[in-house]
Amino acid sequence: MELDAALLSRLQFAFTISFHILFPSVTIGLATFIAIWEGLWLKTRNPVYLQLAKFWIKPFAITFGMGVVSGIVLSYEFGTNFSEFSRIVGPVLGPLMAYEVLTAFFLEAGFLGVMLFGWQRVSEKLHFFATCVVALGTWISAFWIIAANSWMQTPAGYEIVDGVFHAANWTEVIFNPSMPYRLTHMLLAALITGTFVVAGVSAFYLLKRQYQPMARKGFSMALWFALVLTPLQAFVGDMHGLNVKEHQPIKLAAMEGIWPATETGAPLLLFALPSKTDEENHFEIAIPKLASLILTHELDGELQGLKSVPPEDRPPVAVVFFSFRIMVGLGVLMIAVALYGLWLRRGDRLYSSPLLLRTCILLTPAGVLATLAGWYVVEVGRQPWLVHGLVRTMEVVSPLPAERVLFSLSLFVITYTLLLGVYLYFMRKLIRKGPPDFASLPEQLIGTHAPGYALAWVKQLDAHEKVH
Repeated sequence: MELDAALLSRLQFAFTISFHILFPSVTIGLATFIAIWEGLWLKTRNPVYLQLAKFWIKPFAITFGMGVVSGIVLSYEFGTNFSEFSRIVGPVLGPLMAYEVLTAFFLEAGFLGVMLFGWQRVSEKLHFFATCVVALGTWISAFWIIAANSWMQTPAGYEIVDGVFHAANWTEVIFNPSMPYRLTHMLLAALITGTFVVAGVSAFYLLKRQYQPMARKGFSMALWFALVLTPLQAFVGDMHGLNVKEHQPIKLAAMEGIWPATETGAPLLLFALPSKTDEENHFEIAIPKLASLILTHELDGELQGLKSVPPEDRPPVAVVFFSFRIMVGLGVLMIAVALYGLWLRRGDRLYSSPLLLRTCILLTPAGVLATLAGWYVVEVGRQPWLVHGLVRTMEVVSPLPAERVLFSLSLFVITYTLLLGVYLYFMRKLIRKGPPDFASLPEQLIGTHAPGYALAWVKQLDAHEKVH
């Protein structure tokens, strides 16, 4: 079988960006929570908050480093594998990516050292400021990347001169029609990802009866966050879906498995096997008219289907269809866990339910997987376009020998698999090691500026740890 350089280039970019997105989805949430814990410690002087902050800083640092390393590659791939795309959209996307480096990456890099190594070297307030700046940097980074990607989904504010895109209105470019919805959706996804990472690790400690004060506080806060964030994400996701219906109806048709050119009273498909060849679904399990009700607020509302455009203008339906259901299914499961946790709080059963604790351990990567599935919906659902309705993916692939692309793809798969193994090894090692011991490092844990009663509190918590 003859190798296809275009397909291999697309697979390479899909693989590298899938690997990269694992890490920002964790670091945005963890950086935010670390800033919250450190702020609560400064306000209450409860050393458990400080123990949470200091424990999670190391996993954050490792994850942040992995995100930086894997993210650098993506910028180069635009030029190496999609050179024509870089040429024609560079005047629009180039500045947006540069703004991300100048405003977010430099901000994070400048204060990350203080955050990681500034304990007892700078004042408490300055350290807290550095932590907040790093957390803010992760949010700003997400802002610019989502702005650039959203412009590719719903281009606006541009003009085309001699076949090259130029920004006619930067405000419209940045705040394009899908950007506010996608930014909110992504930031909530990152916070939920961090929430379930913290909940899963805390549940592990609770089951093992280790580090109980920290585990209880982390687990309780994580489930409170989940109780607020997961339903909010469902609401924002619904708003995002309505935006997709308006601007990318064929993507929505692939998400919902709608084949007729137009369909009234479209059912909500819980399961189906979409067939590209037959242009229909097999083995459907559906709730009548619910898709139309959700998307048009009318039982007999009309939705545009896949057959309204030629086959060459349709995305790979099966990938989009199943990725969407994985994302939604994980979201529903996380909402259920948050509600179950709320119910268990009655009678102080939150920390003693083996079912809840084991479920949270299993759901530790749920946020990452849901985010990854959501990105497949977004990116695969946009195909065959790179800039929706304007630039086709196959038209801007670099004319490279297929063997070279296969070689680089193979190297990425091998290297990234090894990197992921090393990352998971060190994360497991940090979790097994646990937080610093209160008794052996009281000064390092509570800081040189803490009042005397904080040290007494530390000793009480250490005694509690030994009893339990």
